[in-house]
Amino acid sequence: MLADFKSLSETSRVWIYQANRSFTIDELEEIEQKINKFITQWTAHGADLKAGYEIKYKRFIVIGLDQGVNSATGCSIDASVHFIQELEKTYDVDLMDRMNVSFKQGEFVAYKSLVDFKKMAKNRSVSSNTIVFNNLVTNIAEYHTNWEVPAKDSWHNRFIK
Repeated sequence: MLADFKSLSETSRVWIYQANRSFTIDELEEIEQKINKFITQWTAHGADLKAGYEIKYKRFIVIGLDQGVNSATGCSIDASVHFIQELEKTYDVDLMDRMNVSFKQGEFVAYKSLVDFKKMAKNRSVSSNTIVFNNLVTNIAEYHTNWEVPAKDSWHNRFIK
């Protein structure tokens, strides 16, 4: 059951998929239609899942699931992963690679491999105050408070000297 992302409880589980490039306006419209359809049909053992989504910075797909209604199961999580993989193929974009880092450079969102990010930290091209996206957050409360944070407040801090 498709819900407004903003209406989901703070304890709702989140999955964040970062794209290796920004989506175009046309792609965003198509992707939103596809996500709407997927979430409307998303179930766990036949039970509707109350879920919503938002797309941030034309680059991050954030899916939230209110597990107070029904919890995700292995099969329903697999279905969501297959859906994301289909988006990857359709739009020739990488959404599942966790070995990349997104961070802000001014108003722009940069996307680098973890190796390149480490080099940038060593060269002081990024600092402890660089805003990074911590895609490891697990629920909406964490998403609101710990997703878009200075590197010093995230797992990225291990690379900043």
